[in-house]
Amino acid sequence: MTDGPAVDTRPTKIMYVAEATAHGGREGYVTSQDGQLDLKVAMPPQLGGDGNGTNPEQLFAAGYSSCFHNALILVGNREGYGLTGSTVAAKVGIGPNKQRGYGLAVALSVSLPVLDPDLATKLVDAAHEVCPYSNATRGNIDVTILLG
Repeated sequence: MTDGPAVDTRPTKIMYVAEATAHGGREGYVTSQDGQLDLKVAMPPQLGGDGNGTNPEQLFAAGYSSCFHNALILVGNREGYGLTGSTVAAKVGIGPNKQRGYGLAVALSVSLPVLDPDLATKLVDAAHEVCPYSNATRGNIDVTILLG
């Protein structure tokens, strides 16, 4: 997929607002306003922690994969294809960037076992345009989509 001119992907109307609060950063816990989320967070061993909890990268991977999968189902339905058995897995990497901070990279692995590769590619490309996570990250982090 080629990035063309900048496209305004900001919402024209806010339909839902999620609220979450971090307590203690990467060595604490996170909660959501509605109580559905209450998780211990910890640094992974690869970053010097004990790994005794989830971490922001896992939470981002869960959010991106579920959001992208829903976008894929939506565009599949619009085109008349049921995507039963499809899955989306996300890998989120973190590492230092050139500005002395940290950056992320994402790899999405999409499985569409019942579709031919050309149609699957078309639907994945369309989902990448629809998905709010894709729109939020476009041009900010590397996102690789693997179709298999």
